[in-house]
Amino acid sequence: MDYNFREIEPKWQKYWSENKTFRAANQSDKPKYYVLDMFPYPSGAGLHVGHPLGYIASDIYARYMRLKGYNVLHPMGYDAFGLPAEQYAIQTGTHPEITTRKNIDRYRGQMDRIGFSFDWDREVRTSDPTYYKWTQWTFIQLFHHWYDTHAGKARPVSELISHFTRLGSAGIQPHCGDAPEFTSSRWAAFDERQQSDILMNYRLAYLADTMVNWCPELGTVLANDEVSNGLSVRGGYPVERKMMKQWQLRISAYAQRLLEGLEGIEWSESLKEIQRNWIGRSEGCSARFKVDGHEDEIEIFTTRADTMFGATFMVLSPEHELIQKVTTADCKAATETYVFWAKNRSERERQSEVKNISGVFTGGYAINPFTGKRIPIWVADYVLAGYGTGAIMAVPAHDSRDFAFARHFGLPILQVVRQASEPITDPLSWPDSYDAKEGILVNSGFLDGMEVKEAIVAAIRKVEESGIGQGRVNYRLRDAIFSRQRYWGEPFPVYYKNGIPHTMPENELPLTLPEVDAYLPTSTGEPPLARAKDWTYQGYPLETNTMPGFAGSSGYYFRYMDPRNQNAYFSKEAVDYWKNVDLYIGGAEHATGHLIYARFWCKFLFDIGISPVEEPFKKLINQGMIQGRSSIAYRITGTNTFVSAGLVNQYEVQPIHVDVSLIDNDILDVDAFRSWRPDLALAEFILEDGKYICGHEVEKMSKSLHNVQNPDELIEKYGADTLRLYEMFLGPLEQSKPWDTKGIEGVFRFIRKFWKLYHDENNNYTTTNETPTGQELKVLHRALKKVTDDIERFSFNTVVSALMIAVNELTELKCHKQAILNPLTILISPYAPHLAEELWRLAGNQGSVSFAALPAYEEKYLAENEYEYPVSFNGKMRFTLSLPIEMASAEIETAVLTHEKTQHYLGGHPPKKVIIVPKKIINIVI
Repeated sequence: MDYNFREIEPKWQKYWSENKTFRAANQSDKPKYYVLDMFPYPSGAGLHVGHPLGYIASDIYARYMRLKGYNVLHPMGYDAFGLPAEQYAIQTGTHPEITTRKNIDRYRGQMDRIGFSFDWDREVRTSDPTYYKWTQWTFIQLFHHWYDTHAGKARPVSELISHFTRLGSAGIQPHCGDAPEFTSSRWAAFDERQQSDILMNYRLAYLADTMVNWCPELGTVLANDEVSNGLSVRGGYPVERKMMKQWQLRISAYAQRLLEGLEGIEWSESLKEIQRNWIGRSEGCSARFKVDGHEDEIEIFTTRADTMFGATFMVLSPEHELIQKVTTADCKAATETYVFWAKNRSERERQSEVKNISGVFTGGYAINPFTGKRIPIWVADYVLAGYGTGAIMAVPAHDSRDFAFARHFGLPILQVVRQASEPITDPLSWPDSYDAKEGILVNSGFLDGMEVKEAIVAAIRKVEESGIGQGRVNYRLRDAIFSRQRYWGEPFPVYYKNGIPHTMPENELPLTLPEVDAYLPTSTGEPPLARAKDWTYQGYPLETNTMPGFAGSSGYYFRYMDPRNQNAYFSKEAVDYWKNVDLYIGGAEHATGHLIYARFWCKFLFDIGISPVEEPFKKLINQGMIQGRSSIAYRITGTNTFVSAGLVNQYEVQPIHVDVSLIDNDILDVDAFRSWRPDLALAEFILEDGKYICGHEVEKMSKSLHNVQNPDELIEKYGADTLRLYEMFLGPLEQSKPWDTKGIEGVFRFIRKFWKLYHDENNNYTTTNETPTGQELKVLHRALKKVTDDIERFSFNTVVSALMIAVNELTELKCHKQAILNPLTILISPYAPHLAEELWRLAGNQGSVSFAALPAYEEKYLAENEYEYPVSFNGKMRFTLSLPIEMASAEIETAVLTHEKTQHYLGGHPPKKVIIVPKKIINIVI
């Protein structure tokens, strides 16, 4: 074999491992560059070809930056806590640590085979106590800090207590829950529990009752994205909404800073917009509507105070605390039935299913403070408890969901804004509401005739003057639920003394997971940690919930900077050097979860003085998904006979997904198919030209669709460098694209062709020290320019094309010169590192090619000194002729007429005419 990747690739992987080639130093005279991948959850299935896409891209860039002279930190670890390992433990009794360690070993083996330049000395695992010690430590800091809106940062709770002792609550501007006002003497009179309850309203990590997605079968709270159609995504078990006391993080305190921080980072505008929408800043006012016949008031938040005259009914979320009070006896049964149904739907479903209108009338009425009229109070699932106040004034003429709701239930619709050029019309004739924030106010008392913007200001002023509310900024971003009722997660370093939570001393961390007799909740419904014997601290009960999956991933980028530090999360020297991540690559599915939590985590650590920066990720790229190319066989309905794809129109068929390993260029291995499953052992086939041709679909890569391609199989057949090049060659990094192995053969041929530039026909290394020609230098420097420019633009796919072009041209030129091939070896090394290392060593170089200097292209070699003229005879092009660009027409004519090919076509006869257009064409008329 000309290029023996099966021998060469393991050789260099061993070299890198033994020599710790990619170990990064925490101090260096070189400039730093920190490249990070979103670390994986190690599932039992291992990596499929879609997983390494981002890892290959980041590895190329890390290697490229080393060539440019940077000290590159490129670490990898594992997000090792997770529900799958716990579910497996429940089913088999196997400790999740054993399953996780086994899965990690598989992942590590696969990643090593792909040739990643990770600094494995910095590996972290979120389930390792030496790692989650610092997750627990950060939780303790959050518990002991509050957010001072005046200072715009987190401050110690000890300072807050000191203020309360001296001045009471006066002068404090916190971002907090419902905190009472009190004097210093009153504070002193509160007992320990009362003081603890008050402080809980201020703490950044706090306990509170909140509505959650509870899955009894899984025995834990689920995040919104873990629930679909009222069922758990994992297992498909029923999920109900219920109120539970949970640990939460007061992320909402950082909402404005999270918004502002987006302006200073290099993320795509689409990703920034997703975060802006998730944070959901809106300016408006709160207003209180009195409940008719009650002392209670319903508070709402609105961005359109100008439309208050058009509020014809109110809607409460199914979780609203006043529902029972406002519901009349004759409406009680219907309201309770509806509330029970609606509360058990996830917020995602309630927001997305806009066409499914539902609601119930409570029988109660509120008073519109601007009109003084009674308006009915309804309950509907399109109003969410967590946004605003969980209640709205419904203005159906000017809000699309209110409009649809009013139409459905026959509620009144009153126009209060008209377009300047149009008259007032009956909203019952409208196809939809008029939502635009422009127009003239009508039917609105003191606001009549005002433009919308002017009316909003006037309406808010009226609300404030009337004492029924005030102008304010609202955010959609809610505090993060931080408790999970499961075993396999970080234990909270919290114990309860007389029911009051206290944090453990920092010098006694980590609090490690205890042994339990089963990984299920107790018979009384307590989390699995309650099964542990003596789960106490100094005789006091410890918290039995564990932290959620995002706890360990919110600050892992910091721990990589100093992963073996026993005494601190990371040293000041390390964090001051690395600061934050220069390039972060991962999937777009983390836009609203992980990326929000990680940014919050970083900003908090900045506030308490241990992070030198507020933003963790300078530049972020979302890689697209590699989709599976599913293969389909067509079974004739009611039989075990399969018809080839081109003949399916002649039969009634049932499509069956086939394992892609049984397919080669859409041709099914029918014998392997019969052996695949017992029910197919007697399968018969109707063929096309003696072959069974499968259909195909582009779908998500999934085991259930049998379209998962294992990278190990491709590496075994083609080598890791071919896989790396091919994954980049598939298309732009950010785009999703189907996996198709048809093109991989071409990339493999390219690798072999590259190798042959350095070897003779007997596979002996053969290069020369001859001086390169101008044409050879042009090929090299054109490739240098294209490759470096495209890598800088993260256009990884076009780099592969540029390298292929260069190799083809150098092959045609029969170039075997060291002065050309040495730089070419360096140039391909980020993409095909094993190939490059071998060629680098064969050329007599010492050390790794990874630290060679990136050759710079020189513009002088790209200058066009010659022009390749197409030479035609009677308008028909016969050959091309390269001539100096500045050659005069007379000299061009002489050169072309004396050329041997011209003599052949003239056949000894003189031309009638020679037409020359400089730098364009030569045409000889005969």
